[in-house]
Amino acid sequence: MKSIKILYEYRIRKRKNKPILTYHSAAMYEYIRGELVELNPTFAVVENNGIGYFINISLQSYALLEGKKDVTLFLHQVVREDAILLYGFAQAEERELFRHLISVSGIGPNTGRVILSSLSPAEVMEAILQSDVNTLKQVKGIGLKTAQRIIIDLKDKLGKAKADQEIFVSMDNSIRQEALSALVMLGFAKGTAEKTIAHILKQNPNQTVENLIKEALKGL
Repeated sequence: MKSIKILYEYRIRKRKNKPILTYHSAAMYEYIRGELVELNPTFAVVENNGIGYFINISLQSYALLEGKKDVTLFLHQVVREDAILLYGFAQAEERELFRHLISVSGIGPNTGRVILSSLSPAEVMEAILQSDVNTLKQVKGIGLKTAQRIIIDLKDKLGKAKADQEIFVSMDNSIRQEALSALVMLGFAKGTAEKTIAHILKQNPNQTVENLIKEALKGL
């Protein structure tokens, strides 16, 4: 069955005796799985249960979605005063890197998407970890100061993430992601589940999804 996992929170406040709906910062969609009905280098439309979702994507995800009918996109929701936007990624690792990028002052969601459309996640990671300002400056809209800020803010974070969680190690990680999604759905913390899966795959990379989940459950 096609599915979409939704975590959504909101609250009501009053101003001048009129109720106003304001969105909590934790509100988000985790992922969407459905039929790909339209694909463009900058967006995709995915239908789920009769509803078409307009999702902004990077060229990296566009390349991975081409030719597919049923897809899964890992989502990041942006709530603004005038709009609620969805950004989607064919791989959870790309979304993770996107979230790191937009945590940097001056880097908004669209700029983050431009970076990931101009460079592969591996190239972005390498540039940051190697303090390669020139590579980051190749991206349209990224000047010297912004490139330096990205490196200063993210080098330690991404270095630790790479060492501890072994993220961004492979483009072919569907087994890892399916197992991780299943464990999170079962109620395990994402960070703990990621570390457990990484440890298992380090010991034995040739795992099926079912075996990976079973082995992870033994260690959680």
